[in-house]
Amino acid sequence: MEREAKRICDFTTSPTMQWSSVDDVVMGGVSDSLMKIDESGIGVFSGHLSLENNGGFASVRAVVPENDYSGCDGVLMRIKGDGSTYSFRIRNDLMFDGIVYRHDFATEAGKWIDVRMPFDGFEAVFRGRSVPDAPPLDPSRIFQIGFLISQKQEGEFRLEVEWIEGYVG
Repeated sequence: MEREAKRICDFTTSPTMQWSSVDDVVMGGVSDSLMKIDESGIGVFSGHLSLENNGGFASVRAVVPENDYSGCDGVLMRIKGDGSTYSFRIRNDLMFDGIVYRHDFATEAGKWIDVRMPFDGFEAVFRGRSVPDAPPLDPSRIFQIGFLISQKQEGEFRLEVEWIEGYVG
């Protein structure tokens, strides 16, 4: 049986995924973010990252309608950024808090690029700290995906996302 790429998310296929913001306000910070769909059907993760009140992160996440990507080797996405470094995040459960698997990626300001992230390149973290004894990411149980910006990259940010898919090969 031949394996093939599998779409996780785009912003034109109905119903579109519901994204929610989880910013540093949960710990007293003042950063803000949102994911919206622009008029051309592109997802836009944007906002303001502030380091005030010991803050320093902004993120969005969504529950994935289909969960089994075991036939894929990783995640491929088409994005246009602002030159900042972002983190793509996957959760193997539906919990609000707990272990998340992250893969950081750099963007090129104003340029569309394809970012390939092999599943074995994701790191298990809990509240920003590495969890070396955590089980590896389970591609057959992808329940939530998200984006995060942190690492003291203070100021306005904008990441455009055309699509996200599980890739093969």
